[in-house]
Amino acid sequence: MTKVWKEPSFFLAHPRSIAAFGRECTRRGVPPPTVTLFGTPFVTWRGVPLIPTDKIAIRNKDQRSRILLVRVGEKKQGVVGLFQPGLPGEQSPGLSVRFMGIDQRSLASYLVSLYCSAAVLTDDAIALLEDVDVGQYHEYK
Repeated sequence: MTKVWKEPSFFLAHPRSIAAFGRECTRRGVPPPTVTLFGTPFVTWRGVPLIPTDKIAIRNKDQRSRILLVRVGEKKQGVVGLFQPGLPGEQSPGLSVRFMGIDQRSLASYLVSLYCSAAVLTDDAIALLEDVDVGQYHEYK
């Protein structure tokens, strides 16, 4: 049975993994283009942005990491966010702001909480590339 590949939304990778990807592309003569999202430039691969995150670890013993490919959205059968409606002090879906009081220095305190979960709608909504070598450097001549 053939699977129909649905358009991916973004990659998640450690900043050193993205730098290693850029080095390898440049070494091969195809420097990766960038796209501006939210006013910030991001490196892309085939138009799909690589978003940096420090939540994906680098193994110190062999300088290897992972890259996640994530497809988002209900229409694309990807990953969707779930928000609980009706929170006390709700400002937007899942965002609650509560006044905590004023201290002796007349400083007001607020508790800002975001309640959300993620649901993966199909088994191919997230892909994982393992053993990305981030310690590889090339000598340019």
